[in-house]
Amino acid sequence: MKVYLNSAKENWVIDRFRKEWYTSNNSISTKLINKSDIVWIISPWTWRKININKLSKKKVICSIYHLDEDKFNENDLKEFNFRDKYVDIYHVISENTKKQIEKITDKPVISIPFWVNQKIWYKIDEKNKLREKFKLETEAFIVGSFQRDTEGKDLVSPKLSKGPDQFLKIVEKYKENNKKVTVLLTGKRRNYIIENLEMLEIPFNYFEMVSFKELNELYNCLDLYIVSSRYEGGPQAIMECAVTRTPIISTNVGIASQVLDRKSIFNMDTFMNAEPNVDYAFDKVQEYLIPSGFDNFRKIMNEVYEN
Repeated sequence: MKVYLNSAKENWVIDRFRKEWYTSNNSISTKLINKSDIVWIISPWTWRKININKLSKKKVICSIYHLDEDKFNENDLKEFNFRDKYVDIYHVISENTKKQIEKITDKPVISIPFWVNQKIWYKIDEKNKLREKFKLETEAFIVGSFQRDTEGKDLVSPKLSKGPDQFLKIVEKYKENNKKVTVLLTGKRRNYIIENLEMLEIPFNYFEMVSFKELNELYNCLDLYIVSSRYEGGPQAIMECAVTRTPIISTNVGIASQVLDRKSIFNMDTFMNAEPNVDYAFDKVQEYLIPSGFDNFRKIMNEVYEN
């Protein structure tokens, strides 16, 4: 059995997962689609770059990370149905997405969260030293958000699926209770939150593009990470916070209920009562660490290959 993974080539998290898969599963993998038995469409938005004739001759696993139900339209469904003809089994990373996909296909849908690379993400017990490195206030209560929040079409409109408006509401309330609150942002397309933080006069620090090493250090600078999304596949930040023991609260999206204590999950009526539980999240994330985090994926590959 040989597995081929398609690539986004966008320097996105999926490209890192693809690299980690090939590194740890070399004996059952190939980078040549012609030599593969299974094609894993791990970057579903680039699936049309794969030769249709080759897909039709292979076993096909397709990962779907989430459906933004507010945007999913007839054209999206048409595209899904066309690809669905070539897919044998779907992979999702959360039970919430599984329920979405099962509504629009009769193919099997398997929910498995992605693995976590503990060599990249880990706890560092030097918070003040790290804050000094990044010129962050050592006495501030630092709230993190490392997910894009602005639509790429105009770099102005909020990406509402990520809940940036909800994030701002939460931070504004925290600021009322603690004058030392500041926000730490990373990543591209943070325009909407930055503009509104400036309007609200809430201090922030922005590191647009950082290395994985620096991103891990920034997690370790935080007092709280907030996931305020309306729809999510992961987000992988939940796993990364869990393994770095970063305090986190989240809406009930993606893998939140699979990793976080229920007291750490909120809606917009209860966010002030949400409580991080780093010990609970750290314990939950252990089964997803490399190499055990690959086990269920290998099992799927074997089942697809044998059937």
